[in-house]
Amino acid sequence: MKYLDEFRNEVQASILAERIKRATKHSWRIMEVCGGQTHTIMQYGLQDLLPAEIELLHGPGCPVCVTGLEVIDKAIAIASSKNVIFCSYGDMLRVPGSRSDLFDVKAAGGDVRIVYSPLDCLKIAAENPSKQVVFFAIGFETTAPANAMAVKQAKRTNLDNFYLLVSHVTVPPVIRGLMDFSDSRVQGFLGPGHVCSVMGWGQYEELSERYKIPIVVTGFEPVDILEGILKVVHQLETGKSFVENQYSRAVTKQGNAAAQAVLDEVFVVCDQHWRGLGLIPKSGYKLSPEYASHDADLVFSTNAEPIRESSICISGDILKGIRKPKDCPAFGRECTPEQPLGATMVSSEGTCAAYFRYGRLEICS
Repeated sequence: MKYLDEFRNEVQASILAERIKRATKHSWRIMEVCGGQTHTIMQYGLQDLLPAEIELLHGPGCPVCVTGLEVIDKAIAIASSKNVIFCSYGDMLRVPGSRSDLFDVKAAGGDVRIVYSPLDCLKIAAENPSKQVVFFAIGFETTAPANAMAVKQAKRTNLDNFYLLVSHVTVPPVIRGLMDFSDSRVQGFLGPGHVCSVMGWGQYEELSERYKIPIVVTGFEPVDILEGILKVVHQLETGKSFVENQYSRAVTKQGNAAAQAVLDEVFVVCDQHWRGLGLIPKSGYKLSPEYASHDADLVFSTNAEPIRESSICISGDILKGIRKPKDCPAFGRECTPEQPLGATMVSSEGTCAAYFRYGRLEICS
């Protein structure tokens, strides 16, 4: 299949791996930003193809993993309310809040539904005019345009019972945050190809220049990732730092102008709490005043209770690239995909889930 099989070609992957070995003269630490890239690395054992001098760090590129605990708790409270149909992607139902999750709400009789698109929620709202229909709008810049279009459509058609609980996050500010951490270990980035297909790659130039760090926008197949690593290594070994675009078949410098326009219309930039990372300034979106009547965060009042993270979960350090799942005493024992302690295990794109699924670690008995 064009644009799929050719980027999983074993011969080409072997050639790239050999080129990386020849190019590597020093030890380097490279972070892939996207959780989809992490899963490809685990699934195909790409780390095993690299020289020992190259360490791959797994970043905060999973939107489920970084959704703030206080937002999860608010989602649970809204979903537990009478007269509410709460809609979400499947991964979010099992993300642990302080005391429960959305599956617990569903089991207790709450009308919690798994959907595959925000447009599904518009249909549900139209079919249930006496109900308040809330969609849990999470994700990076990739999913934000579709959610923006959904609320824009709701306003245009006077669908007054449709709301978004928004927890959108953006990539450039978190890269800045990671580099500003005093214990940051990152020396180069594989940039998120899907995000850049919407936003372009021009916005990363300032980051690369400021922190003197290579950023290579990279796709999601094995050949993509190995080629992205090779480009990062070439820059590091020659003392260079700039933005390169490995994923040119999908990404341009300018990005998708139509998608950016609807984002600018429907959302405004805001400070955002990232689970495990804390408050990152200007790293999220919220609905603009024009669409405030569809903002679940404003429409629904919930009692804010103290949040409670697991005392043994180290997902925050994993998201920063400081530690890995093997460093967690709960990995594969108290914490599994069926009974997760933290979001990095529950999400299909989470680092812990990737290590667990593809058996990249031995679990001690």
